[in-house]
Amino acid sequence: MTSLSTFPITQKWPAQHPDRIQLYSLPTPNGVKVSIMLEECGLPYEPHLVSFETNDQMSPAFLSLNPNNKIPAILDPNGPGGQPLPLFESGAILIYLADKCEQFMPKDLAARYETIQWLMFQMGGIGPMFGQVGFFHKFAGKDYEDKRPRDRYVAEAKRLLAVLNQRLAKRQWIMGDAYTIADIATFPWVRNLIGFYEAGDLVGIADFPHVTRALDAFVARPAVVKGLQIPKRG
Repeated sequence: MTSLSTFPITQKWPAQHPDRIQLYSLPTPNGVKVSIMLEECGLPYEPHLVSFETNDQMSPAFLSLNPNNKIPAILDPNGPGGQPLPLFESGAILIYLADKCEQFMPKDLAARYETIQWLMFQMGGIGPMFGQVGFFHKFAGKDYEDKRPRDRYVAEAKRLLAVLNQRLAKRQWIMGDAYTIADIATFPWVRNLIGFYEAGDLVGIADFPHVTRALDAFVARPAVVKGLQIPKRG
């Protein structure tokens, strides 16, 4: 097995446990997808905080692992063929970890692709659109006098919530009775929208009872409770 010391990122974030999956992240909606998944799988891992306040994500060390300068990223010392695997993009990491631990992804091939379909729904829709709502409602965009940009993203957030609510109307989880990576990807963003972004009333979250019911079940899971706090902020 190749030593992790050959990867430049370990110079900035030394691996105290080089036999474990190295997680480079921050407890944001995208970041906690992976820490929650690792907790759910029970895979040994070592978290490293990538601080946006000090622009860690723009450091040469981090860019050596993820040239797109986004969290999360992982470095698995025991990847395919027993070789280290560096990986970025939260959706790709979730698929990889599901295959590695053989959990949270259906074995049936058709159901597998359906799960990936809903993962892409989160990656391409829920994440970007909810993030824009946060920008225009809570952050710098809130000072814009013209509210049309905010309203555009609010309308799209409502549409996406309606799609999700309909999907969950007769299902416990997005894929039915089975909890999958589709849920692990989606509900951190729903939680963030109505919690950190304080946009629950703005998007009319009360109109989506199946979404809030599933969210409540999600945040009650012990692995979720722990994963939401990892890595610890300094």
